[in-house]
Amino acid sequence: MIVQTITKTEAKPFLKWAGGKSQLLSAIDLYLPRAFRREPNVTYIEPFVGGGAMLFYMLQNYHNIRHAVINDINVRLINTYKVIRDEPYRLIDALKTIQSTFKALCSYEGQKEYYLNIRERFNHSELSNVEQAAYMIFLNRTCFNGLYRENSKGDFNVPFGRYANPAICREEVIVADSELLQGVEILSGDFSQTAGYIQGYTFFYLDPPYRPLGGTSSFNSYVKEAFDDSEQIRLKEFYTDISGAGIKAMMSNSDCKGCNDEDDFLDILYKDFYIERVYANRCINANPTKRGTLTELLIRNYEEYQGKVTII
Repeated sequence: MIVQTITKTEAKPFLKWAGGKSQLLSAIDLYLPRAFRREPNVTYIEPFVGGGAMLFYMLQNYHNIRHAVINDINVRLINTYKVIRDEPYRLIDALKTIQSTFKALCSYEGQKEYYLNIRERFNHSELSNVEQAAYMIFLNRTCFNGLYRENSKGDFNVPFGRYANPAICREEVIVADSELLQGVEILSGDFSQTAGYIQGYTFFYLDPPYRPLGGTSSFNSYVKEAFDDSEQIRLKEFYTDISGAGIKAMMSNSDCKGCNDEDDFLDILYKDFYIERVYANRCINANPTKRGTLTELLIRNYEEYQGKVTII
């Protein structure tokens, strides 16, 4: 059973996350299955939870979700979700200590050295679950552009950013998120394992690492394991399998064709499904020229949706 928040603060993502869905929530809501609101007992599954914008939105706006399952291959990210759910006040204490130490340093060079020391410990030290979660949040709030990126060895390697007064410990957000995550099943591993959690009326929202625009970006390297075209094909097979079982599902992905008319890889891959192009602002990108308004794909395996009936 999902527990709704009782704090006055809205539950929202506790990390900055590339590809976050905050600016797309209204569009995604429009394309939810028409019958979704009427179902009294929904199982909601996110195989790629990422920053959790969609998760927090859905749990706060659809109280007919009685069972939620989230998953991500990034074990550090999943650990942070679990710590926020199970040990929020220990995490808050750890973050307050880090925040106090960091801000007392004052100088840019001093704060940068502290950041690099924490990054080294994050990558190579034995840490408790709370320490690892606190370090992940600290690094996320102070690294360059809020990126999360790992190299081929699995080390977080984003350089220090420049922030006048970064919000390292957002206590009310952590408490609100913790309340909402009570009852949420949290998994770490391959997306395919989530098929084992289908129960009753089930809705999947899939937000995989986006296929790179132009075929040259490495921006989907959230973990050392690459999510390349072979993984995109494997994901499509998974999507086809759950669709064949009668499960409603929606997926987001990049609109490569929007940047290159000849790149119709995803259009062909999902030609048997319903594809919509929606506008989204991308604010997190290592290259400033690639930030801005772009189209993204919403792919669904059902015809009727909330706003209207699709005309084919």
